[in-house]
Amino acid sequence: MPGTRKQVGATGVQTVTISFAGFNRAWAAWTADRLERRGVTVVQQRWDPPVEVPLEESLRDLTLSRGRVLVILSDWYFQLGPRSHEEWNRALREVVAADPDRFAAVCVTTSALPGATSVLAAADLTNVGADEAERRLLVRLGLPTDPLPEPVDARPGIRYPADTPEVWGGVPRRNTRFTGREELLSKAYRALQDAGPGAGVVTLHGMSGVGKTQLAAEYVYRFGSEYDVVWWVPADRRALYRQKLAELAPELRLSTGAEYGERLRAVRDALRRGEPHSHWLLVLDGADEPEHIWDLVPTGPGHVLITSRNPEWSEHNSNLVEVPVYDREESVAFIRRRAPRLTPAEADQLADALEDLPLLLDQTAGWLNDSDMSVQEYIELLEGGIDQDVVKVSADFPLAFQTAWSILLNKLKDTVPESVDLLRLCSFFAPGSIPVRLLKEMPPGELPEQLSGLMNDPLLWNRAIGQLRQYSVVRLESHESVADEASSGESLYMHRMVHQIIGKDMPERDRQEFINVVRRALAAADPGRPTDTRLWPAYAEITPHLKWADVLRSTDPGVQGLVLNCLRYMYLSGEYRAGIKLGARAMEAWRELLGEDYSRVWDLRYHYANLLRAVGDYAGTEAIERAAVDHLRAERGPQDLEHLRAASGLAADLRGLGRYDEALNISSWILGAYRELLGDQDSRTLNAQNNLGTSMRLLGRYEEALELNQRTLEARRRLLRPRHSWTLYSEINYATDLRLLGRYGDALSLQNQSARVHRLVMGSDNPQTLRAEHNLALCQYRSGERAKAAALFTRVLERSERVLGEDDPLTMMFAASQSFFAREHADIDRARDISEKVVAGYVDMLGEEHPYVAGTRANHALILRNVGERDHAHTLLEEALADLTRAVGENHPWTLGCSINASALRNLVGDPESAAALTDSVITRAVEVLGRTHPLTLSARIAHAADLRGLRDLQRADKVETEALGDLAATLGEQHVHTVSARSRNRPYWDFEPQMI
Repeated sequence: MPGTRKQVGATGVQTVTISFAGFNRAWAAWTADRLERRGVTVVQQRWDPPVEVPLEESLRDLTLSRGRVLVILSDWYFQLGPRSHEEWNRALREVVAADPDRFAAVCVTTSALPGATSVLAAADLTNVGADEAERRLLVRLGLPTDPLPEPVDARPGIRYPADTPEVWGGVPRRNTRFTGREELLSKAYRALQDAGPGAGVVTLHGMSGVGKTQLAAEYVYRFGSEYDVVWWVPADRRALYRQKLAELAPELRLSTGAEYGERLRAVRDALRRGEPHSHWLLVLDGADEPEHIWDLVPTGPGHVLITSRNPEWSEHNSNLVEVPVYDREESVAFIRRRAPRLTPAEADQLADALEDLPLLLDQTAGWLNDSDMSVQEYIELLEGGIDQDVVKVSADFPLAFQTAWSILLNKLKDTVPESVDLLRLCSFFAPGSIPVRLLKEMPPGELPEQLSGLMNDPLLWNRAIGQLRQYSVVRLESHESVADEASSGESLYMHRMVHQIIGKDMPERDRQEFINVVRRALAAADPGRPTDTRLWPAYAEITPHLKWADVLRSTDPGVQGLVLNCLRYMYLSGEYRAGIKLGARAMEAWRELLGEDYSRVWDLRYHYANLLRAVGDYAGTEAIERAAVDHLRAERGPQDLEHLRAASGLAADLRGLGRYDEALNISSWILGAYRELLGDQDSRTLNAQNNLGTSMRLLGRYEEALELNQRTLEARRRLLRPRHSWTLYSEINYATDLRLLGRYGDALSLQNQSARVHRLVMGSDNPQTLRAEHNLALCQYRSGERAKAAALFTRVLERSERVLGEDDPLTMMFAASQSFFAREHADIDRARDISEKVVAGYVDMLGEEHPYVAGTRANHALILRNVGERDHAHTLLEEALADLTRAVGENHPWTLGCSINASALRNLVGDPESAAALTDSVITRAVEVLGRTHPLTLSARIAHAADLRGLRDLQRADKVETEALGDLAATLGEQHVHTVSARSRNRPYWDFEPQMI
């Protein structure tokens, strides 16, 4: 019969309307999926009846729905409004009992429900598996329970809500008092679902205290069944974010070593590829500084949900969803759920007084429900202030905050005074994730009596934690099992607003006592080896708390040692800017506290200078190190180890300033002193040997540098470990020397392997990894692998600009390479733009007389030549040649290479005689310095042959060219790009490469 629907079964149904509370959305989605697979038409309808409409009327409205009404019973379903059990019993008897065949139900809670729900004859889905739950659902609706045939497309069904995703970590426990926000949840869900591949990023944006984190957590619980991976990461600090993201690697069963950098790279790559899981959700909580972490936000087929106070995420491919304060209906509903004794009118009054701010509503309503105080009395306190003899909150906060918090703190003080002590301890850690386990791990004798009982009595500890959680002052951080109360408080989360309020106006006696405890706890957690990349996650966890514990005011040697180790970690891990800020503050504080000549102040100078040198402040570091050298030599003598360390820093400064001969003399003397004092195999001796090799390279003495760096590499592999950061650094040095000597194949082989290990061990964004990859790109370029080099040059420069900034010395070194590559093989306009910035950057950083300025100007002259500005190019190149000659001498490889380029420009401007004389001179000097078959010497010979042809001396030109081509083929190979180019009579050129210091 037309229009007749096919019956599902003898007693089956055609359409089912599922009525559910938003809190149980996952159950509704799973139920709908199970029914739709059996041909049932399903309508999902969220239950949220207006409080002003009688409950009976709202239930009757359900009967207007299509087909049978299936109610998903939970305590949430009955709390919306909220409504009392009496109201529900009355409505169920009147509406459902009168028409029982229109209603069915499943129960997903073990909580007590209104007695009249028995009329719904609900199927109990609690504490059963997915198959049994589906069978009970079908039986309740009178549907066949026979197994269905496997569908052709075999699409996976929605996950059973009682089963967590395959990978689940870091997610806060669900807030069972979560209220409202339905529109925001739907908006975030739709934005993520509608985004294209790689663009599924949504930022929940709003001011402190509006509930962004709670909203994100509720999103996870409502929609988490649609994902195979859910991973929650604190994102308020870059280092901690990287650490927590790396911890996902073993959960994804990725094959990686223990090194932090290796795990981080593997995780980002797996998420990008969607393997082993393409349905993933990453939550970045508290990402208030997008410029610090936006480059680490994964792309791929999954979704990223961010919480932040900063709207600038919209500039980083993120969809913003603004989170306002509660609307008044949400405030009233939340307060009445949190404090059932309050009437709707009282809840409205309280919401108005507290300005609908969710955080303050949560904390205030929680304790007000346990108090005898009326709402009117509380509001009078808010408006009139409080007595002087109770705990008060600083006037830095709005009046409502001040008084509301003072009242809450005094409530805590009266009930569980230890909870106030714990709060105050937490205020000396950074806001957000607080590793209070560090406090519990301290020896009992190091704790004041006031705190010893709290830390060592599990019952008292759990009572204090429980009270703070009850009033939503803190939450437990990343606990997977609700039953795991024994470890409760290992890590707490404290909102930044709570943190700020607690830290104000603390009694001075408590302040000093508590801050000293936190300082000692941090010092005890110091792993003690900042050079070990495997320990970097521990330092990443510790460093954010140094400021809040005011460690720079401590005279405890252990705390001072922690500061120095954290500075060393920041230097090695590339956290230069943060390290410089800490170093500058430490210099000021320690000079005042300890005096200029205190031994730890000299240690501090060394670490601070390293950080400044890393960002190119060579003149500033020279002043610091020279003062240290002069003082320590006079006070302790030249053989003092601290004096030698300061002298090593001074030599590095001189290398940065281009004063290579001075640096060589100091480095040679230092190496001899270390050998005499410590022997050949001490790590400090090897560091000195490494530094001497660098000075040799900068002076163009490549063979000597190679010999030194080879010995250093072999010793470090033997004494440290193959994956130690210093060993890897020696690999870069040795491969660089091989490349500069023209041994391109050997250099490429070593650097290719070393770059891979750098990425695994140190992470792809570490400055040393960027150096390794940059040298690999140069090795590829010189070996003729230009396509690979092009991609790697670009990636390295982009990452360095993002991580270190455009003005960083490494970034400028990488940009110089990108420019000369682009000049010959890509985009001449881009090459010119980059080159102009590099030259200007070096002038600003190093001054007009520095050899890097002359060298990069020589590179720029070649760009001008290629765009037809010959006269300008010729003038600039001659000036660069004169400057290089003055700076490093006429026999330095840089000067010889610049001379090859200058001879070409002399030809172009009509001076072939001078050009030929110059290349002839270069050959003589290059053979002496580098050897007859070095690539630079061979380039000079090919260029000289071209100059002789310009003079019509064809016989000599052919002889020089034939001999040079034979040596090129023998040295680099018949098919090497340089050999092929020379055979085609393309005039060779030379590129200046700024070197590491």
